[in-house]
Amino acid sequence: MPRDYYEVLELERDCSEADVKRAFRRLARELHPDVNDAPDAEERFKEVAQAYEVLSDGETRARYDRFGHDGMAGQQFHTEQFMDFGNLGDLLGSLFGRGDPFASRGPAAGPDAQTEAEITLEEAALGAKLELDLDLVSTCDRCEGSGAEPGTAVSTCPTCGGAGEVRQVVNSVFGQMMRAGPCDTCRGRGQVVEKPCHDCRGRGRRAIKRHVTVAVPVGVDDGQAVRVSGAGHAGEPGGRPGDLYVRLSVKRDPRFAREGDDLVTSVELTLAQAVLGTTLTVPTLEGEASLEFGPGTQPGEVRTLRGKGMPALRGGGRGALRVLVNVLVPRHLTKDQKDLMERFRDSENERTYRGDGRLGDAIRRAFS
Repeated sequence: MPRDYYEVLELERDCSEADVKRAFRRLARELHPDVNDAPDAEERFKEVAQAYEVLSDGETRARYDRFGHDGMAGQQFHTEQFMDFGNLGDLLGSLFGRGDPFASRGPAAGPDAQTEAEITLEEAALGAKLELDLDLVSTCDRCEGSGAEPGTAVSTCPTCGGAGEVRQVVNSVFGQMMRAGPCDTCRGRGQVVEKPCHDCRGRGRRAIKRHVTVAVPVGVDDGQAVRVSGAGHAGEPGGRPGDLYVRLSVKRDPRFAREGDDLVTSVELTLAQAVLGTTLTVPTLEGEASLEFGPGTQPGEVRTLRGKGMPALRGGGRGALRVLVNVLVPRHLTKDQKDLMERFRDSENERTYRGDGRLGDAIRRAFS
């Protein structure tokens, strides 16, 4: 059973047409055989292309939303024609117009890379440096990106005459159009090598383990991504490298719940502490802080510590730390403690609880 097309494009079902286009661009840049040598890249790209073909058309999308894959029975897909565009930039240019940044002439830019990292709440609040070791496509050190074994000759491509580009008319699902794409003989470089480089097999690039330092901005939230410009996969010789996107997962902190830029914690007072007052320590991001609770502290009270929450991601101060009060009611009393409570009960009256307007009616009913 094929996967759900929305899942394939990593989209919600209420996504817009623009969301579908953006998702296809992103995944095509990651999976197209022009930039991805993984054994399953071609099949995954075809899956993405088929999902795009369905969801980018209003009629087929409506049928799919109603009937699922059963509604696609008899549908003619054109994924092979997507593959006919051997160059990623030419494909995206044909689909989305020449305004697409990846359809520009010249050496192809490298695709973006993505990874995930986990950080603590303190690191999200105070900032951090992540040290990551990633498998990234980089310029081959042995041939310095030329694709030729050191010491061997490099000559002008006989097919394109050194232009690195050939033009031809193609017929596709989008109609007849002029295709100007990289030369298949030299892969758009304008040169051919006599003997391919031993390490990269003539591609000028190869996957290696690379160390990347990522700065985590203060105030980042769970699920947000940090972009490191130029730290993605290497492009064709002369092309800019892609960017690296690091999606951050913030570990759950047992001390706090996060609500926007505010943090919420709780503190437990015994019955005696709530009645008589006390001073306790509460957790903050900077360590423990003393907090005074006056006599008669009520359960459910919230104490607010301004400036003790999370920093705003783009500046503008910090949120607050809200401290929720929970009063512990004793469950097991000794005989002396029970006698004391009975004496207190016999002596209490409406005045004992006066001062909290919210409880006024309940107090009057209790002593009526």
